[in-house]
Amino acid sequence: MADYIPLFMFAAVCLLLMLGYPVAFTLAGTSLIFAGAGIVSGNFDPSFLTALPGRLFGTINNTTLIAVPLFVMMGVMLEKSRIAEQLLDNMSAAFGKVQGGLGISVIVVGALLAASTGIVGATVVTMGLMSLPTMLKKGYDPKLATGTICATGTLGQIIPPSIALVLLGDILSSAFQQAQLNQGVFNPKTISIGDLFIGALVPGIMLVGLYMLYLFTYSLLKPESAPAANDQEKPDWGSLLSGLLPPLLLIGAVLGSILAGIATPTEAAGVGAMGAMLLAITKKRLSLITLWDVLDSTLKVTCMVFMILIGAAVFSLVFRGFGGEELIHHLFTNMPGGVVGATITVMLVIFLLGFILDFIEITFVVIPIVGPILLMMGLDPIWLGIMIAINLQTSFLTPPFGFALFYLRGVAPPSIKTSDIYRGVIPFVIIQLFLLIILALEPQLVTWLPSQFK
Repeated sequence: MADYIPLFMFAAVCLLLMLGYPVAFTLAGTSLIFAGAGIVSGNFDPSFLTALPGRLFGTINNTTLIAVPLFVMMGVMLEKSRIAEQLLDNMSAAFGKVQGGLGISVIVVGALLAASTGIVGATVVTMGLMSLPTMLKKGYDPKLATGTICATGTLGQIIPPSIALVLLGDILSSAFQQAQLNQGVFNPKTISIGDLFIGALVPGIMLVGLYMLYLFTYSLLKPESAPAANDQEKPDWGSLLSGLLPPLLLIGAVLGSILAGIATPTEAAGVGAMGAMLLAITKKRLSLITLWDVLDSTLKVTCMVFMILIGAAVFSLVFRGFGGEELIHHLFTNMPGGVVGATITVMLVIFLLGFILDFIEITFVVIPIVGPILLMMGLDPIWLGIMIAINLQTSFLTPPFGFALFYLRGVAPPSIKTSDIYRGVIPFVIIQLFLLIILALEPQLVTWLPSQFK
């Protein structure tokens, strides 16, 4: 029974989180209670906890994580200064005469906003408040409108630059080095967050393209459900370009500087944050109140991320102290199907955990446990990271527990039925499952582009 204490501890954490307790304190508190009981019973070596100060100091010294508040600030600035809202208006004008054009505009703007923030809740709520009333007013089917908004709100999991990929890349880098050291490789290869950004480009573009293809096909088959937003007025191309180009150039500068090797992801994040601020100033959208709101939101999200990281560090040490790493390795290596069976099992577990945990908790708690083991079995770390990101994105969309559904329900008008939201997202869930299968069968869609930048 003592051998399975790590699994009991993990189950206890999940149960407490389902009851609504704060994530960071649940992780740390539950782990310390189990550690205390283990010390009393003689099943836990307290020397494992002495490594905690070193872990926390390593987190403080991790310059990669500086990108987190900077990318958050970039996204919040674009949202609070209403630049994203102006971008949606301009895109809607450009596609005004196209059947389903408003929906396509929502996908494009949602993808840009999601890439900037990477926070599912913030993007879904923002897009829900900005675009849902307009889509309903223009005669869009509520199922199509809500499904499109939920799906685009989760794109921040896969489209760079986003803090989801920053955090996942940092954890996978450590897991990859640990896997190689466990195999006796004392000059380990490394992967960077930039590698994960590059690997996400093709799948991200494919996913946005599939969303647009679905919406365009739907509008042709049921034109009354996705009418043209504006049949009369011609778009003001000058206004359109002035609203569209600056945000695109900003995101292009951030990604381009990383891809060209000019800047690290942390430096590029600084460029993005400063660029978003300058953009808000030039658009005369930055007041002291707006700046205060941006800094306040950035501080809250950053504190949440790092508190969870501290709690996850405690959990990881106690889990390892109880022999959890060896237990998981034994279960995986003896699993039917070998590496394929182990990968499918991990993906299924992460998918289910996505119903009760946010991507930050899963990244900090689950990936350090299963990542090294899967990588020791020969999986490519970049491919694994992208598969996990899309898998989590799918989990956040899946009824009845997907986070994105709850966020949209909170800002949708009472006339929108919850069943409309559920039915609206199902086609997008199918699209994402289809993409997962494609990437599983053709992993070079993820790995080829990063290999060209080596």
